[in-house]
Amino acid sequence: MTQQAKVSNFNLPNALTALRIAMVPFFGAALLVDGGESVTWRTVAFVLFAAAMITDKIDGDLARARGQVTDFGKIADPIADKALTGMAFIGLSIVGDVWWAVTILVLLREWSVTLLRLSLLRRVVLPAAQSGKVKTTLQALALGGLSLPLRQVDGSLDLPGEILFYVTQAVLAAAVVMTLWSGYEFFRDVWRARQDTARTSSKRVQ
Repeated sequence: MTQQAKVSNFNLPNALTALRIAMVPFFGAALLVDGGESVTWRTVAFVLFAAAMITDKIDGDLARARGQVTDFGKIADPIADKALTGMAFIGLSIVGDVWWAVTILVLLREWSVTLLRLSLLRRVVLPAAQSGKVKTTLQALALGGLSLPLRQVDGSLDLPGEILFYVTQAVLAAAVVMTLWSGYEFFRDVWRARQDTARTSSKRVQ
């Protein structure tokens, strides 16, 4: 515990997390250029989104491998993830590629889980469930794919782009299902953890 407290916040994993947060407004701006109709800027938005998702994987692996897990990283990392995916959902709803109802439902789930997890950080440790990992992967694939100018291209790429657009919509539907399911599992596990804590406290009093 003492060794963990000595880890400096100024390290590469945290720098990558901060970079990911800084990329969010640039990703959003690129996605919304010309109302989302610019092929060039939609491609730029995809590159920024992909780069941010890659840093998400790298910073976590580096932090664990180097023993550089910090309180800042524990808090900033999920915030960076939700800021990026939240911007993607909102931006894609603004340009008309994702229904607003889907965006609102997903964001309510994501931020309620994130805020509750952060509030329990020092008292209850809940490891990431497999459903949450599947959800994250599906969201990344769907949001990354929809960030591309799939319906803005002309000529020979018009039909493939249209097909890929609906394929990514199907992936998004699967992501929404997993988002809701993993949210249910999280709240269920929190409830069970609290019940176990209450029973343990009761036995100690007796």
